[in-house]
Amino acid sequence: MSHRRRRPLLLVLLAPLLALVAACGDDDDGGPGANPSADEASTTTEAPVAGPLRVLVTDDDGVEGAGMDALVVALADLPDTEVTVVAPATDQSGTGDDISPAPPAATDVTLPSGHEAVAVEGFPADAVTHALTTVFADDPPDLVVSGINAGQNLGPVAADLSGTVGAARTAARAGVPALAVSQGIGDEFDYATGVDLTLDWIEEHRQALLDGDVATDTVANLNVPSCTAGEVKGVVEVATATDLAGRDFLAPVDCSVAAPASDPADDIDAFNLGFAPLADVPLGDPPAAP
Repeated sequence: MSHRRRRPLLLVLLAPLLALVAACGDDDDGGPGANPSADEASTTTEAPVAGPLRVLVTDDDGVEGAGMDALVVALADLPDTEVTVVAPATDQSGTGDDISPAPPAATDVTLPSGHEAVAVEGFPADAVTHALTTVFADDPPDLVVSGINAGQNLGPVAADLSGTVGAARTAARAGVPALAVSQGIGDEFDYATGVDLTLDWIEEHRQALLDGDVATDTVANLNVPSCTAGEVKGVVEVATATDLAGRDFLAPVDCSVAAPASDPADDIDAFNLGFAPLADVPLGDPPAAP
């Protein structure tokens, strides 16, 4: 409804009688004093949160890990992205989400590429805990990326033994979205492909991460083949394998094999067919204090 503005009354005296003539009209010219109609009322939408995207990178291969270093170099080149590295001082492969009985020491170091980092004298989970309680004590990062690990982490083994996945689970338990990335065994580790697919995932989820809309009840586990032939067929979202009986989940992969008509059954099946499986890994129970 338009807003009414009342005009002055016009007084007219006729003989002994006093007559009051009022002129009152609506002003529908849509001028500055008019209110918009219900149909024209504009709705406001919440603006997306602006960057920068703050990423904590860790691994279980230690601060000398070539896969993590390659990823850090690429992340540092992304626009509106801040990269912080906190990782174990030494190789901690196969330690799952183990934690030390007391907070381990931490030292400032430099990665092989020259990027600054913090080396923690403990497990991958210790590195994440140190980062979240010390480096990011006042404001947690938007994302934790654990990797790129040297060797695939597939099926239930990933959740139980992988320090790469263990670090990611530690972050998610603290309420920070986490992505674990592993590069499969091959003639050599094809970290370039792993880096590209990791950056694709981050760019796809960037705004949701900034808005705080990425769930933390699981961690995303991405495994990328280092193809002995052919090329990776792309990322496919699948379930985590639960049965390892008679299945080879550690061998190099020939990515030139033809893909079957049906979808891969799980992450092991997808990986062995030359796909890069992306599976959700449950958080499980946190480890008991030593």
